[in-house]
Amino acid sequence: MHYPIKVFYSEEDKGFIAVIPDLPGCSAFGETEEGAVKEVRIAQELWLKTARREGRKIPQPSSEDVFSGKILARTPKSLHRALMEKAKEEGVSLNQLVVYLLSRGVDKRASKIKGWPRKVKAA
Repeated sequence: MHYPIKVFYSEEDKGFIAVIPDLPGCSAFGETEEGAVKEVRIAQELWLKTARREGRKIPQPSSEDVFSGKILARTPKSLHRALMEKAKEEGVSLNQLVVYLLSRGVDKRASKIKGWPRKVKAA
């Protein structure tokens, strides 16, 4: 079963928290988003194993949509260059920088949207 996962940055913990809302109490910490998702998948397996062993009802995932997590974006050459320079300056890959900037923009804009945060499905 594919359960939606929410990931957010915690200033207090100085890292990322991944939560599976469909499984009460199922969450994990990671220094990166990927790390938090990896850890919450382990927590999910343990949560489900424990629920089965104790005879508890296992909820169905609230969404069965599956997304690859991959997008292709065409950019002007000048933007591509500026992003590459910023990534190099920060010591991260272009992909890491773009994901970071997109998530910051989405979080900032989404705070104004009713019903946010939305559930994010990790493949």
